[in-house]
Amino acid sequence: MTDRPTAGTGKTELQRTVEQYLRHVAIERGLATNTLAAYRRDLTAYLASLVERDIVKPADVSRADVSAFVQALRAREGGALSASTVARMLSSVRSFHKFLLDEGLVVTDVAAEAKPPKVVQRLPKAITIEQMASVLDAASGDDPQALRDRALLELLYATGARISEAVALNVDDVLSTDDVSGDIVRLLGKGGKQRLVPVGSYARTAISAYLVRARPGMSSKGKATPALFLGARGQRMSRQNAWLIIRARAAQAGIGVEISPHTFRHSFATHLLTGGADIRVVQELLGHSSVATTQLYTLVTADSLRDMYSQAHPRARH
Repeated sequence: MTDRPTAGTGKTELQRTVEQYLRHVAIERGLATNTLAAYRRDLTAYLASLVERDIVKPADVSRADVSAFVQALRAREGGALSASTVARMLSSVRSFHKFLLDEGLVVTDVAAEAKPPKVVQRLPKAITIEQMASVLDAASGDDPQALRDRALLELLYATGARISEAVALNVDDVLSTDDVSGDIVRLLGKGGKQRLVPVGSYARTAISAYLVRARPGMSSKGKATPALFLGARGQRMSRQNAWLIIRARAAQAGIGVEISPHTFRHSFATHLLTGGADIRVVQELLGHSSVATTQLYTLVTADSLRDMYSQAHPRARH
């Protein structure tokens, strides 16, 4: 079974339709760069499996071919992929085949009935309010590095920002208000979606101290940049550098728990819900497109309530 490549392209019909699909989702859905790259990786692996079966045209793909791909992922050399990874890759394949049907390129969606493996639900990891305070306090000090680190950590905890969103901030993205309770930060989330998140008084104080007493000196070491958080050479702070700062401050705090940038986001959501915040408000603050994602955090707080109940109620345990 052969498909004559278009002159000058060297691509099969399947490869061309994948490129067409990726352009479609990039424009229509406004996917983030990382998400689009994941789609491309998944579909590249899928195409490779089809080529091995001598399939190079969309119309020649069958349900059995889709099932064979999923089975190969589960039993591949070097160890099977996790259920969540297989589910994600199958989701990419199903989305691609739905596109083929919608565009009239095939008459049947052969992936519509393909079932993903059951994914074990992992609850977000958060640290306690006391542990978070210890990590934040570990960045106390008047030297430029300490002022910057404190501003970064306070902002992450105050806003629930993803680390990619935090390091992408510019100075002008911190918007001053007349409200004494704090400023507002403008975050650019997945898919280029913008949201405004309040910044409390602690983060506001830390950011102001950094901007006045640390950032000017750091900025003078490199080329002019609008970036809010700067590295040692005056350039925009990288995600890796931010991760190292968090790890170092957590070790300095001695909380006995390994944390990551996402720990701040998880703790932000968990502590808000524990404090009585409405789940829809937390959804907006986190930038979740679906409230179902935010509801994971309610499971965390429910677990905490059960633990406290078991310890405190006289008839909770035998």
